[in-house]
Amino acid sequence: MEALALGRSPALLGATLLVGIGSGIVGSAYLLAIHLLQHGLAPEHFGAAAEFGVLAAVGVAVVLFARVLGNPGDVELLVDNIHVSGGAPSVRSLRSLLPMSVLTISAGAGAGPEAPLVTTCGTLATWLAGRRGANPVDTRCLTIAGMAAAFAVLFGAPIGSAFFALEILHRRGMEYTEALVPALVGALSGYACSVVLTGAGVKPVWTIPAVASLRAVDFLWAIGAGVGGAAVAIVFTYLVLGLRRAFAFAPRTVRPVVGGLVLALLALWSPYALTFGEQQTGHVLTHRLVVSVLIVAVVAKLLGASITVSSGWPGGFIIPLFFMGATLGELTHHGFADARTGIVVAAFMAAANVGVTKTLLGSTLVVTEMGGMRLLPTTLLAALVAMMLTSSVGLIESQRERTPMDPTTDKTDG
Repeated sequence: MEALALGRSPALLGATLLVGIGSGIVGSAYLLAIHLLQHGLAPEHFGAAAEFGVLAAVGVAVVLFARVLGNPGDVELLVDNIHVSGGAPSVRSLRSLLPMSVLTISAGAGAGPEAPLVTTCGTLATWLAGRRGANPVDTRCLTIAGMAAAFAVLFGAPIGSAFFALEILHRRGMEYTEALVPALVGALSGYACSVVLTGAGVKPVWTIPAVASLRAVDFLWAIGAGVGGAAVAIVFTYLVLGLRRAFAFAPRTVRPVVGGLVLALLALWSPYALTFGEQQTGHVLTHRLVVSVLIVAVVAKLLGASITVSSGWPGGFIIPLFFMGATLGELTHHGFADARTGIVVAAFMAAANVGVTKTLLGSTLVVTEMGGMRLLPTTLLAALVAMMLTSSVGLIESQRERTPMDPTTDKTDG
């Protein structure tokens, strides 16, 4: 009860509202910067030969940014610090993270803006908590609120985004219950701010085909999608871990350049290897593509995202995983007409993400906010299946159980 009271204190909720609005502004500006830079750097503006030069040059830029401005922060480091001290270590890491990630994402990197933006908003929320002299518990609440707001700006699904930010810290579900209300306030206020600033309208980033009602057989398809999504998550996790070991043999200053060249090679085979997949997901959901294109798209995105996050380019893998899930759902509908598109697409999208990020409720709610709440039972079932099948597999190493807090000092034990 004391933890929940802390999460609902007027002073903390006022600061949370400020964090949400600030994150909405920062998130909107960040995405606008990417959109503007894509007019000159997006892959469709270059031929195959020129793409090698562009991506290699971006790899060199990544090295230079890190050398001059310092190593960028990432979600894994942020998660670790939330457990240890309640918030991000320093805003100095944003000096390199912001320009580096805007550049790489605009140039067609296979990883998305979710990790850099969540890290940025969470770090700025920690800075605000420090300015207020907040204790570690309140700092943690504000940091999670900033993360939730960032997710809401990206996905257009504020309720799911709040749970996403809470669950991504752990491997077995939400544990920082005192941050639930701040996360919801941050997500809702950040989303509202971005809607006002961008004029995008009150709607999720993608629309999944809705269903009028559920049938008994839909639950069987959800179980199958849960198994398939878990398989995608396992392959992606071990592929990234294996590529990281392979890149470790190269000097740190060479890895981003090699990554850019490999991405360009993959793009010769399929354009789906490039970009983080936001627009491609929308295209897959609204156009009936042939089976061969869908198969190539899944494999190309799997390889492109893995190479990007393994070679030192900043970016997240949540949106690429959503793309893979949506594409596998469309493939399933192609092969089995009885597998309704909305059911299997939502189930695959949630399952693939849960298998990697362990965000059972967050992924389920984000996806069902895109396709209607009638999809909630089958999507949650698929997510549960994926969660159980991937319980021993983890990519975010800093995910762990909550750190015990001393209620008299609000400091971590030890």
